[in-house]
Amino acid sequence: MTAVDTPPTVSGPVTPRGWRRTVANYVSLTKPRIIELLLVTTVPVMFLAARGVPDLWLVVATLVGGTLSAGAANTFNCVYDRDIDAVMDRTRNRPMATGEISPTAGVVFGAVLTVLSTVWLAVLVNALSAALSLAAIVMYAVGYTIVLKRRTSQNIVWGGAAGCMPVLIGWSAVTGTVGWPALVLFLVIFFWTPPHYWPLSMRFTDDYARAGVPMLPVVQERGNVATKIVVYSWVMVATTLALVPVASMGWFYTAAAVVAGGLFLAEAHRLKAAADRGEPQAVLRPMRLFHYSITYVTIVFLAIAIDPLLHPSSYTPLAPPPNRRV
Repeated sequence: MTAVDTPPTVSGPVTPRGWRRTVANYVSLTKPRIIELLLVTTVPVMFLAARGVPDLWLVVATLVGGTLSAGAANTFNCVYDRDIDAVMDRTRNRPMATGEISPTAGVVFGAVLTVLSTVWLAVLVNALSAALSLAAIVMYAVGYTIVLKRRTSQNIVWGGAAGCMPVLIGWSAVTGTVGWPALVLFLVIFFWTPPHYWPLSMRFTDDYARAGVPMLPVVQERGNVATKIVVYSWVMVATTLALVPVASMGWFYTAAAVVAGGLFLAEAHRLKAAADRGEPQAVLRPMRLFHYSITYVTIVFLAIAIDPLLHPSSYTPLAPPPNRRV
C-alpha cells in the first residue's frame, strides 16, 4: 500500500486548541495566499470590462464572493489530499494532515462556503458569475484534485483551468456576458500556470515523488521539464500580446506586457540552460522563476487595470447589464 492509499496518521492524540487556533486552522484550509493571487486577476479585468473604474460596490461583492468560492475549492482540496499532505515536508503541518480538523468538519466547511459563495454572487452580482464560480469549485475540487492530480503528469495543465475562472467571473460581473477579451485572458492564465507551477515542482520533486504524485518533474528529466516551461512561456507572452488588438489596449499595457514578458522569457531560458548543463539544485534555482511568475502576472494585470484609465478614448463604453444586482 502506497502513501497515497494510506490515510493520514496522527502521532498521538490531538491536543485541544483554543478558539484562535481553531479559526486559524479553518482559515488555512482556504489557502489565503492562493486566494490573493486569484483576486489579483479578478479586479483588473473588471476595470477593463468597465472601460474605466467599475462600480466599487460591485467590486467588493465580487471579491467577497470570489474569496468564498476559492476558499471552498481549496478546502475540498485539503480534505481529499490530507494523505499526501501528511507525507510531504512542505504540507505536513496543514491542519487536515495533522488531524486538528476532521475530514467531516472540512467537508461541512467547504460545503458551507460553496453555498454562501454561490448565493452571494447570484443575489449581489448576477447569475452568470455565480454559475462560473460554482463551475470553478467543481473543476478544482473534482477535476484537478480527484481526477487528474494523482493520475497524470499533465495534472496542472488541465487542472489549472480552474484558476483561470476568476477572469471570466470578473468580466461577467460587469457585463453580464463572457467576451473575447475575457477568453484571451483566460488563456493567458492557462498558459501561465505550467511555467508558474512546474518550477515549484522542480524544487520539491522529492516531496511529490514520496507522496506518489506524478508531477511532471517526477516523471521526466529536468531538461525536458525546462523545455516545456520555455514553450509555455513563449505561448503565454504571445497570448498577452494578442489582447492588444482584441481589446484595443494602449501603449501602457503593450509596453508592460513586452517588458515583463521579456524578463519572464529570459528567466525561463536561464532555467533551461542550467537544466541542460545538469547543474545542481543550488545553481538551477527554479524558485527564481516561480517567484517572478507571481510578480509577472501582477504586473500584467495591473497594466490591464491602468491602461483603460490612460486611454479612455480607445474604449467603447459598455451599458450596465440588466441583471446587475449592485
